[in-house]
Amino acid sequence: MVQKAPTHAPVTIVDVAREAGVSKTTASDALSERGRVSPATRDAVLAAAERLGYSINRSARSLRTATTGAIGLYIPQVLVRSEHYLSFVYGVVNEAAAFDYDVTLIVAAADARPAYSPHVDGIVLIDPVVEDPMIARLLATGLPVVSSERLPGGRQPAGVVWSNHAMYTTLLLEHLNSRGARHPALIASTTNSDWSNAVQNAYLDWCRTIGVEPRLEVAPFGADPATLQSAARALLAQAPDTDALIGAGDGVATAMSHALSADGRKIGSDILLASCVDSSELRAAHPPITAIDTKGGEAGQACARLLFDLLQGRIEPGTAQELPLSLNLRESTVGNRG
Repeated sequence: MVQKAPTHAPVTIVDVAREAGVSKTTASDALSERGRVSPATRDAVLAAAERLGYSINRSARSLRTATTGAIGLYIPQVLVRSEHYLSFVYGVVNEAAAFDYDVTLIVAAADARPAYSPHVDGIVLIDPVVEDPMIARLLATGLPVVSSERLPGGRQPAGVVWSNHAMYTTLLLEHLNSRGARHPALIASTTNSDWSNAVQNAYLDWCRTIGVEPRLEVAPFGADPATLQSAARALLAQAPDTDALIGAGDGVATAMSHALSADGRKIGSDILLASCVDSSELRAAHPPITAIDTKGGEAGQACARLLFDLLQGRIEPGTAQELPLSLNLRESTVGNRG
């Protein structure tokens, strides 16, 4: 007698693959009628799925049977001024094009219906923040959602592409220390995001380990250069022996560079300067500024690829993938210290 799996243990694509004696990828390709799967193998997988009572849910539905031909990309308005996030957008678009998919931009809407659901097959989020009410609305749509970085606390997306920002921030601080900086200061972001929290906590942990007093200022993400320069000057006025400045967000280090130069400080010798997010402006600055490359384009591609894997049933919801970063050392921290 054919027995179905108990109702308290939903059958997964892994169960079907095991029953049919094939890999999870082969089982997914057979069920979605994609890939190079022989008729005999496809029949075996379909028979195994029927025996186990497996049904393809919305998250595991194949791209062939998807209803919209588009994925959504949610971008808070403040992010459009960031080179990292623009690179992220291009990464998502390029990856979607490889699957013959369109990308629908989703914008924040304070008056959106409580049951709002965009006409897409899945959604990509960029660095979700706790205080953004649109995030909860998108997670409640029932659509597969993938984000770059985790959502601090609460419900998590079906997939996450994350980077170890704490580790790279610590590497940056250790580099500055090796170049003679004993009192580094950080201008951080006010946003409550996984990235922002990781950078700030790594800085505070490093200060405790070394035994120095933290010198931390915060500024709104996407603040104008005048606001950022004022924050840097206020910090230096309060702690004039600061020998290194780190800007957390995109654009912060560039603004600080202009303020330091205008005040007669020689970057790379009088004071070191670095950023937790790289950009073309930092590479072209005088002197070029040391930065962590957060791989915006690669992150966008990875998020879109993870979403398509979820839609195809190649991976299970709850998957997290790490994206390695790099620390680019430049003249602003490797010049002679005198």
